Amino acid sequence: MTTEYTKPLPIPGGLHGTTLGDFTKPFWEATKRHELVIQRCRQCDKFFFYPRELCPTCLSDNLEWAPVSGRGRVHAFTIVYQPNDPRFNEEAPYVYAVIQLDEGARMISNVIDIEPHDVEVDMPVVAVYEDITPEWTLVKFKPA
Repeated sequence: MTTEYTKPLPIPGGLHGTTLGDFTKPFWEATKRHELVIQRCRQCDKFFFYPRELCPTCLSDNLEWAPVSGRGRVHAFTIVYQPNDPRFNEEAPYVYAVIQLDEGARMISNVIDIEPHDVEVDMPVVAVYEDITPEWTLVKFKPA
């Protein structure tokens, strides 16, 4: 982190009015430690992401936060040339991707440390962590 971060910061809980003190807190705390945790259903043993209150597979509320490897593959991606938010213009072109984690869940993130046109579907990737402010760390992926 060499300069002040001027792009939008994460909104824990999204648009549902929850705050960092709610059920997304373990995810954000782990990213600050440069670790990746996602929810796992104790009922059906499925991992899933984005954080939510019920398992999307069996609708159980018997959930836990569990560490995952941070390894996966590019499931799908697009190259962004013209960002919707002009604060991202200097980063364009960049890769916006769906990452299929080895544990089965899918995450939206960026693929970095590679030329955008060299990214391929099914390319192995590994999580990396970008400390954007003292309070916020983002999970991104690079080629494995």
